[in-house]
Amino acid sequence: MAMCLVQDPRLLLLDEPTAGMARADTENTINLLKEIRTKRGITMAIIEHDMNVVFSLAERITVLAQGTPLVEDTPDNIKGHPKVREAYLGEAQV
Repeated sequence: MAMCLVQDPRLLLLDEPTAGMARADTENTINLLKEIRTKRGITMAIIEHDMNVVFSLAERITVLAQGTPLVEDTPDNIKGHPKVREAYLGEAQV
């Protein structure tokens, strides 16, 4: 990542940035990414399966279901969104 940052990018694409890390290392990486985003004003697009990481870093989330955008919203609104709960938790929409 340091090699990318030296290029002074405006966008970073991060694919599973914390995969395989211990919880403490994950938290340190999340904090580092937040610091980089804030100090450098870099936009980050994150592909991640660990929802704790997603909710910690994201300002906006686009949820995909089989490659099709399902919903886009803020982390707080995504958590309880009925389409997301149905697609990922198997809950029926009421």
